[in-house]
Amino acid sequence: MLRIIKERLHQKYRTLDYPRQKPALSPRYQGRPALTDVDCGDCRACFEACPTGALLPGPACPDGRARTPVLDMGRCIFCGACRAACPKGAFSFSGEHRMAVFRREDLLVTPGPVPQCGAPAPAYEPPRPLRDYSLFRRSLKLRQVSAGGCGACEADCNVLGTLAYDLGRFGIEFAASPRHADGLLVTGPITENMRRALLDTWAATPEPRLLVAVGACAISGGLFRDGPQCRNGMDGLNGTDGTEGLPVDVFVPGCPPNPWSILDGLLSLRRKS
Repeated sequence: MLRIIKERLHQKYRTLDYPRQKPALSPRYQGRPALTDVDCGDCRACFEACPTGALLPGPACPDGRARTPVLDMGRCIFCGACRAACPKGAFSFSGEHRMAVFRREDLLVTPGPVPQCGAPAPAYEPPRPLRDYSLFRRSLKLRQVSAGGCGACEADCNVLGTLAYDLGRFGIEFAASPRHADGLLVTGPITENMRRALLDTWAATPEPRLLVAVGACAISGGLFRDGPQCRNGMDGLNGTDGTEGLPVDVFVPGCPPNPWSILDGLLSLRRKS
């Protein structure tokens, strides 16, 4: 018993006081993208370098020349290929891990003006929920569905149960059955083999229910987008009633998202609308 107490004192308190304390991330971590508005001319290097088609044409110059494109975080895998390919340095990645949004269109990052030398980075403004989630603020049970995922997003969801993150202290837990859950957390590109299973799991989840899409695959198909057996994530999933997609409440981009990004996305449901 004394050895256990001694080891506990040696290990100290390992659970981070999140969100009041900011997590320490690797210097190599590529967080929320930041785009600078530049005159691209005829350069298409970034479009050719992007492996997932995450770049969309931006507004053109008055004379018709192209400018910095728009970046879709729902497709982006944060590989940094666009940054490496751009000769004018229009792309950068911040250390901001908070990237969850409530609307698909809010994943589009538009170019901003050229930052002044020494100017501080703009403060992060968390998005506001589109509806009232107060029912789930004290207790939230989620059924995790891996719809053809590679295991990376699933692993980063599983690690939230460890002592560093301690997901349970927020009243958030993963349930074994959708009938015991308040919603679904979906990972993977939604393969054809998992489409029916996902829809059946969603139908088995009692209302009011939530849907959280974690990772580029679950949002848009990611690297598997437009594959012959891929439904392109929530972007291309057809519901049983013929409607397009399922009503996603929270989008968490990344490939895979950092565990702190996933945790922030789940905690965003506690914000007031």
